[in-house]
Amino acid sequence: MQVSSLNEVKIYSLSAGRSLPEWLSDRKKRALQKKDVDIRRRIELIQDFEMPTVSTKIKVSRDGQYIMAVGTYKPRVRCFDTYQLSQKFERCLDSEVVTFEILSDDYSKIVFLQCGRFVEFHSQHGHYYRTRIPKFGRDFSYHYPSCDLYFVGASSEVYRLNLEQGRFLNSLQTEASESNVCDINPVHFLFAMGTAEGKVECWDPRTRNRVGLLDCALSSVTADTEIEGLPSISALKFDGALNMAVGTSTGQVLLYDLRSSNPLIVKDHHYGLPIKSVQFQHQLDLIISADSRIIKMWNKDTGKIFTSMEPEHDINDVCLYPNSGMLMTANEAPKMNIYYIPVLGPAPKWCSFLDNLTEELEENPESTVYDDYKFVTRKDLENLGLAHLIGSSLLRAYMHGFFMDIRLYHKAKMMANPFAYEEYRREKIRQKIEETRAQRVQLKKLPKVNKELALKLIEEEGEEQQISKKRKQKNLPNLLKDDRFKVMFENPDFQVDEQSEEFRLLNPLVSKISEKRKRKLKILEELEAQGQEEEEEPEGKASDAESSESSDDEKGWVEEVRKQRKLLRQEEKLKRQERLKEDQQTLLKPQFFEIKEGEEFRSFKDSAKKQKLMKKTLEDRLKLEEKLGTLNVSDTTVGSKQATFKLKKSEQQRKQQEAEKRHRQERKSLRRSASHLKSRRGRGQLFH
Repeated sequence: MQVSSLNEVKIYSLSAGRSLPEWLSDRKKRALQKKDVDIRRRIELIQDFEMPTVSTKIKVSRDGQYIMAVGTYKPRVRCFDTYQLSQKFERCLDSEVVTFEILSDDYSKIVFLQCGRFVEFHSQHGHYYRTRIPKFGRDFSYHYPSCDLYFVGASSEVYRLNLEQGRFLNSLQTEASESNVCDINPVHFLFAMGTAEGKVECWDPRTRNRVGLLDCALSSVTADTEIEGLPSISALKFDGALNMAVGTSTGQVLLYDLRSSNPLIVKDHHYGLPIKSVQFQHQLDLIISADSRIIKMWNKDTGKIFTSMEPEHDINDVCLYPNSGMLMTANEAPKMNIYYIPVLGPAPKWCSFLDNLTEELEENPESTVYDDYKFVTRKDLENLGLAHLIGSSLLRAYMHGFFMDIRLYHKAKMMANPFAYEEYRREKIRQKIEETRAQRVQLKKLPKVNKELALKLIEEEGEEQQISKKRKQKNLPNLLKDDRFKVMFENPDFQVDEQSEEFRLLNPLVSKISEKRKRKLKILEELEAQGQEEEEEPEGKASDAESSESSDDEKGWVEEVRKQRKLLRQEEKLKRQERLKEDQQTLLKPQFFEIKEGEEFRSFKDSAKKQKLMKKTLEDRLKLEEKLGTLNVSDTTVGSKQATFKLKKSEQQRKQQEAEKRHRQERKSLRRSASHLKSRRGRGQLFH
């Protein structure tokens, strides 16, 4: 809850603080209330007392139980039950509501005037009937004795709709081209309407004749007011049988006695904004007038300001809760503000706890900072010559200084320092000197990487700034200040190699372009010094001469590139000769390499054979495989082909098989020799 004070009047803003989104779950809301102190300390007097986007009008039923508000978007009406401190119902409408009126004591009979010339009637269950008026309406009032609705708008006629008979009656013909607002006196039921010409016409509903005319536009212009255009009537409100308050589109409020054509008092808001609402507060004889920026409360007899409020968002409507100190506003924001001013009256019975809460806050007062006061220290008071006021009611002690009235501060400063203009003049001269110093050439620290490139970019930036100032163009972004190219001046890997072939070939072109740019800038400066335009050619030099000069530059650049190419070819030739000499001097020695176990040695001839084989078609490779015996193709009984492949054996397997074959042959030969010896021995014994 936010507390403000003006003229020692405490104003408690009950809707201050952060609001929680509707789509949050109860669990998340409780978690946020535990974490956030501001959410935990806020006072939500009526739950979800807000609109989706904007609230336009707000009213209280006669029994004080229901608060109704209309707004957008989508166009809708919301009814809040004060006994339950929550929303009772919500109804969406087809078009935006200009204004509405509660005809019954509760919410059971409501009339809406919509922007599409529609008049919509709602009962307790919802939509009841809808009709249309001939012209666009801006306001309407209900005449209780005859059950007539009086509609005013973009027409000179006042349309009457009788709710008892259910038909339109003869309209009232006025002298105005258009009417903005209207109201009916609650005592003698005099009908008054405010016109776009700044006049108020009063009509008697019984005779349907005009009984009075007030020229408020002429009366609103006083010696102290400054207006632009003709003031039109934007607000109108009766008080009792004789008093009437009128608000104009230029920000003035006029209080009339119906027995006189001259206003009793004229109050100016000094904002030049149309008056949105005028209310009467009878306990303290106050008038509450509001425009889109400020709500002012002032005495209707003297015009003295009682207090004022400036909400954060623009105001659309103001509603004073009957017989209490509560004030509600419809704003250009989702949240509708609720203010409680204990001086105006007690809190309503459905929120009587506010009285106890404000009493506790007043027992522990907190120091507040005032907008109309100036904070000064003891040294400031001595400089102003007001040190003798310490301890008086003109100074209020606060922290290490005092608060004093801003008007008194300005008067004392003018008297204590009559040469304030000289100080102001010296300060302006100092600022001009600082501006000229900023335009001078400033030394900038070059980066560690690509220093030459950075220096070149700085020079180009200065030249482009001069050209853009003369031509009134926007400056182009600098690469040194761009984060995308920051690494180019920090990482050594991005260092420009000036000895590379690309740089040496492009460098003549870059240098020639920079020289040409400098020459062009010099020509432009000479033209401006002579008072000529930039499009004209400099005197004493024809366009042919300039073209010949440019052709000479191109010839020089071509020669420079050719020279660099010739040098590059010579350097490359020298490098080749040096490499050839080194190759001739080096002696090649035979080297032996050991093959790892399990790997085969394959000569280059085998790889060449494989490459040749891979180049052949599949048919040729199959024929070759058949010749080698690794492939066998045969016909089947079904008529298809059957191919059988024999995998090639590796060199190691082949050697192993050959070793086994030799081993078998050796064993076979040994067995033969052994059997031969046995046979010979047997024959020898036989001979003996």
